[in-house]
Amino acid sequence: MDPGNRDGVTAWSGVDAAEATARVRARALALDLTRVGIAPAQIWPESGALAEWLARGYAGTMTWMARSADKRRDVRRILPTARAVLCAALTYHTDRPLSTDPRDPDRGWIARYAWGRDYHRVLEKRLRRLARHIRSIWPGARCAVRVDTGPILEHVAAARAGIGWIGKNTCLIDAEAGSFLFLGEIVTEAPLVPDLPGADHCGTCTRCIDACPTQAIVAPGALDARRCISYLTIEHAGEIEPALRGALGTHVFGCDICQDVCPWNRHAPPDALADFQPRPGREAPRLDELLEALLGDFEAFVRASALRRAPLSRWLRNVALAMGNSGERRFEKPLERLLDHEDPIVSGHAAWALARLREGPGAGGERPA
Repeated sequence: MDPGNRDGVTAWSGVDAAEATARVRARALALDLTRVGIAPAQIWPESGALAEWLARGYAGTMTWMARSADKRRDVRRILPTARAVLCAALTYHTDRPLSTDPRDPDRGWIARYAWGRDYHRVLEKRLRRLARHIRSIWPGARCAVRVDTGPILEHVAAARAGIGWIGKNTCLIDAEAGSFLFLGEIVTEAPLVPDLPGADHCGTCTRCIDACPTQAIVAPGALDARRCISYLTIEHAGEIEPALRGALGTHVFGCDICQDVCPWNRHAPPDALADFQPRPGREAPRLDELLEALLGDFEAFVRASALRRAPLSRWLRNVALAMGNSGERRFEKPLERLLDHEDPIVSGHAAWALARLREGPGAGGERPA
């Protein structure tokens, strides 16, 4: 077989593209991938919304989004000779309670995606195996594997690949598996046969918009990250504005509310790999126990998980706010410990939390502006 030239068109004689694509799909399912689809390597019409999103400042302090905007709009900036983008989804939907279900006020909420092993490792390992399978069919075909490790508009790519549609909360939704999906891609020269784009099935439902405590979903399909609990607790490094602190509730790392209220998730069967089942202390831990774990051995707590995305100081800031929002006066002592923390962000949020516990919700403000 002849991989041909490298100037944009690569041909392999003797390979039936449709039959070979079917073999790749079968291999993907054998690797326990929940869904797989193929999109053409091109500039997709939906990519145009990125420029407006950035112009409105919705990226907050995530400045890398603007720096890599050109690559995000066109995957051929990653691999110039790319002909297809294989998109894969792996569910992490477990049978555990939802974040919107009643729970003890002294427990912190950690987003479901971070309960188990680091998804980057789990999904990337499968995609690299799949890339080897692609190269066994099309020898010499270059492949670039990405799992949050490169600038790709992965939700757009997955929707273009027919895996699902982009919901009003900006999450990719599959009619059967829901939206608790990790996404990864293989950008490749191989001439994989593309799928038809997914159709939107959100209809008139606005549950995700209505349920967001900080009103971060400013319009269907438009998310202002600066108000999003996931952004604020994980990505944002500085102070959280007082008008939003009360609305964070007891979320300490991420937020699942807009997904938990989605009807497509409430009907989706739990089907997560063992890798994504909760590890001890990761699923709604008691806030005082969580604080002790963080101060005791932070590296052990975040090891081999997505929890390491936020540094220790950010965790402590978030736990302080959660304690203040809990209404539990017994958290006054642990908060007093944080008053002397060397990071002024941590000590300042601890002071806010103490005032909230002692003087009531009105002391710190609880409604988003």
